[in-house]
Amino acid sequence: MSERLAQQREELEQAVSRALDVAGQLGLDSAEVAVQKQQGLSVSTRMGEVETVEFNKDGALGICVYRDGRKGNASTSDLSADAIAATVKAAATIASQTTADEHNGLAEAALMPTSALELDLYHPHDIDPQQAVALAARAERAGLAADPRINNSDGGNFNSHESLKVYGNTHGFIGSYASSRHSLSAVMIGEDANGMERDYDYGVARRFEDLPSPEAIGHQAGLETASRLGARKIDTCNVPVLFNAAQSVGLIGHLISAISGASLYRNASFLKDSLGTQLFPQWLNIEERPHLRGGLASSAFDSEGVATRDRDIIRAGTLESYLLTAYSARRLGMANTGHAGGIYNWNVSRNGGDLAAMLKQLGTGLYVTELMGQGVNGVTGDYSRGAAGFWVENGEIQFPVHEITIAGNLKTMYRDMVAMGSDLDPRHSIAAGPILLESMKVAGN
Repeated sequence: MSERLAQQREELEQAVSRALDVAGQLGLDSAEVAVQKQQGLSVSTRMGEVETVEFNKDGALGICVYRDGRKGNASTSDLSADAIAATVKAAATIASQTTADEHNGLAEAALMPTSALELDLYHPHDIDPQQAVALAARAERAGLAADPRINNSDGGNFNSHESLKVYGNTHGFIGSYASSRHSLSAVMIGEDANGMERDYDYGVARRFEDLPSPEAIGHQAGLETASRLGARKIDTCNVPVLFNAAQSVGLIGHLISAISGASLYRNASFLKDSLGTQLFPQWLNIEERPHLRGGLASSAFDSEGVATRDRDIIRAGTLESYLLTAYSARRLGMANTGHAGGIYNWNVSRNGGDLAAMLKQLGTGLYVTELMGQGVNGVTGDYSRGAAGFWVENGEIQFPVHEITIAGNLKTMYRDMVAMGSDLDPRHSIAAGPILLESMKVAGN
C-alpha cells in the first residue's frame, strides 16, 4: 500500500468513526456511514482531434441513522469535524419526521466480516493527459484503417480511475478497500451504397496492463462496423436465436432484477415465489464468487457491511437463492444474502463449443449481436426488443440484418435455452458465453 493511500484511508476511517461517535452521543438506536473518495482521468478523441479531457476528484460522506424504526439520511462533502456533526444531526432530524417501519435497521452484527480480505483490486496507473489522448487516438486510427468503408468515427475514449471506500456502523465494524478501473474504447462508422452503420469495441480491466492494445480494440471496432454494412430486413418468422456473449450477459442480467428483494416484496417480479423452482435446463448452473482476486465485481462485504460469500444462485437449473438486503430480507421473512449494492462475479456453466460450433448448432436462424430499447416487463416477463445481427443458414453467416424485433417471455426463454457457448466476454460481472434459444418470434417485413 502506498503512503498516500494509507494516509487517505486513515483519514476516511477517522471521519467514519467521528460520525458514528456523534450518532452515539445523540442517543440514536443505530447508524451506518459510508464515505468514498475517487479520482481519475477521462479523454476522448474524434477523427484525430481531442474532444474532451476531464479530471475528477470528488467524494462524499453519507450517513443513515435509525431511531424507533424511523430512518434518516444526510450527506456532506466536507469532512471537517463540525460538518460531520452537523450532517449527523441533520439525519437525526430527518428521521424524527419519517414514518416508522419495523423492518428498518442495520444488518445483523453476526453477518459482519470477522477478518479483512485482500482481493487485489487496486492497481492505479500513472498516466498524463497527452499519453491518454495518444491511446484513444491510436484506437481510432486502427479502426479507420480496418476497412476502406470505415470513413468516420464516433471517437476513441480512455478512462483511468481509482477509488477508496470506507464503511462503518454502530455494531463496531469498519471496513475499507481501494479499487481501480481502466478502460479503452473506439466507436467507428462505416458507409456503403445501402447506408451507414456504427459499431464499437472496448476493453476494461483492474490493471492497465491487462487492457487490449489500442490497435486491437480499434481494429475490432472497425471489423464489427464493416460486417454490418449491407444489412437487410427479413420476413417475420419463428426461428432459433443465438445471442452473442455480450447480449447473453444482458439476458442473464434480467434474472438479477427478478430475484432481487425489492422486486419481490413489491410484487413486481415474474419470479415471485420461485425459490426452489426449476427455471433453466438442468445443465445450467450460476455460481457467485465474490472473492476472486482482481475480479471486476469482487468485494469482501456489501454496502451494508455484510460479509460476502460463495453462493449457488442456480443449481441444475433450479433457483437456489434470492438476492436480499437487510430490509428486503426482513420484509420477506428470509435470511439476508449480502446483496446490498449488486451481485459478485457470476459464472454461468457452459455446455457448448466456440462460436463456430454454436453457429453450426443454430443451423438456420438469427444470430443477435445488438439489442435496442427497454421492452422488458419485469412483472410479467414479457420480452420485446429491437435487434440487429446476422442471418445464418446451415451454420454459416449469410448477411447482416437490421430493423427487426425479437419477442418472447423470459420464463420461456430461460427454460428453452439449448446451449451456452465457451467464448466468454470478460468485461462484465457475469461470465457467460453465447446463448442458443430453441425458438423466438422475429418480426421483420
